[in-house]
Amino acid sequence: MQRFRLLVEYDGRPFSGWQRQAGTPSVQETLEEAARKIAPHERIVVHGSGRTDAGVHARGQVAHIDLEREISADNLQGALNYHTKGWPVSVLKSEVVPDSFHARFSAKKRHYIYRIINRRARLTFDKGLAWHVKTPLDADAMQDAAQVLVGQHDFTTFRHIHCQAKSPVKTVDYIHVERQGDELLVKVGALSFLHHQIRSFTGTLQLVGLGKWTKADLKAALEARDRTALGLNAPSDGLYFDRVEYDCDQAAAPTGPTSMA
Repeated sequence: MQRFRLLVEYDGRPFSGWQRQAGTPSVQETLEEAARKIAPHERIVVHGSGRTDAGVHARGQVAHIDLEREISADNLQGALNYHTKGWPVSVLKSEVVPDSFHARFSAKKRHYIYRIINRRARLTFDKGLAWHVKTPLDADAMQDAAQVLVGQHDFTTFRHIHCQAKSPVKTVDYIHVERQGDELLVKVGALSFLHHQIRSFTGTLQLVGLGKWTKADLKAALEARDRTALGLNAPSDGLYFDRVEYDCDQAAAPTGPTSMA
């Protein structure tokens, strides 16, 4: 039995999310079906480092898979990409890892990026891949207000009502809001997140950028610990699972520009 770590990117639009769900396509099931064609007599389970919702994208999702069949990491990567070619999923890297490695439980930090295209003109190439906000946003005000959310807090306000996490208390390591031309990037890192937490952060920070909310309003919403105090939940279009950190290599991430343009 060999354990392989996979670095995966995908366009989340055709999927119900990462996790396998009856009757709807998921990224996990797509990879598992591809793996079954490689090892048809094995019970295949692909374990991801984190779940993404319907429509959410990834450029650095990490997964692991156990196979009894003898196959090289390079050949596994090629075979998985061949059998998933009808879907917007690509295995960027495959490597053999010790049995002690677990894509989810070995993770030390997860990094997400939310893309906002801030311009009047409608989206063409980025439609479905970013949130289009026509009115000018004050990125500096958003960055300043975002620091209210850094640290350990009860994030009930920024948690979906169907979130299954045992506790609303999480520790956010950083939030950076950066403008690159017409694009705003909201970068967030933590060990783990609540359901819709980053989308809720971004939607509410957008209100700050529009001048409709202040930093004090954001702080009051956080301290309310009440979902009804949320300003806005951003759409899934702009959210990307960017990378995962592990003790063994510090950062399992793709190379390339952070803007993902």
